[in-house]
Amino acid sequence: MTQDEMTDADKEEVLDKVLTAPNVITLVRLLLLPLFLWLLFATPYHIAALVVYAVAASTDWVDGQVARRTHQVSKLGKLFDPFVDRLLIAVGVIAIFILGRLPLWILVYLIVRDLCLLLGGRYLLAKVGKVPPVVYVGKFATAFIMVGFCLLLLGLPLVPGLGLAGAPGWLPGFGTDEALLGIWFVYAGLVCSIIAFLIYVVRGARLLGEAS
Repeated sequence: MTQDEMTDADKEEVLDKVLTAPNVITLVRLLLLPLFLWLLFATPYHIAALVVYAVAASTDWVDGQVARRTHQVSKLGKLFDPFVDRLLIAVGVIAIFILGRLPLWILVYLIVRDLCLLLGGRYLLAKVGKVPPVVYVGKFATAFIMVGFCLLLLGLPLVPGLGLAGAPGWLPGFGTDEALLGIWFVYAGLVCSIIAFLIYVVRGARLLGEAS
């Protein structure tokens, strides 16, 4: 749960402080990323890499909870927290693609989606001074994708494919071959992600219409 979401829900006062407990937690999550990459690609300790990534991903809700409970929602945190969330997804998807466990189109979609959200958010801030609030389906998307990435990094378990004849190779799990269970969590996350993206587009267009 992001600090931005806590602000919208509880109408907390937004602080100008930089050094707050939630921001420190978010910074620690960010610093875990290079450790994850080093463990995954420069050492044989792939399980340790998985643990580091899982910790960084699963503590997404911690900074938001701390911000709300200690009344330390900050302007920096509202930007920093979702940025780290998206960076976690970007680093994870690229790493898993390099390992050969994720189709290229998923990598491209997630990166293009995040670039669109980033640029769209900057445009809205410049034009109307605010962005649409976080939607819960977007949080579900992140959760599904993170769980899927952790399972794909683990490389287990394998589950039977759906057995659809003629299923293309870029849709693992739909053909007759076995596929990693994690890919199905990623698919669920992609569906939620598309829904959330469309909601943001509609709400963004509404904000622009109200400002014109």
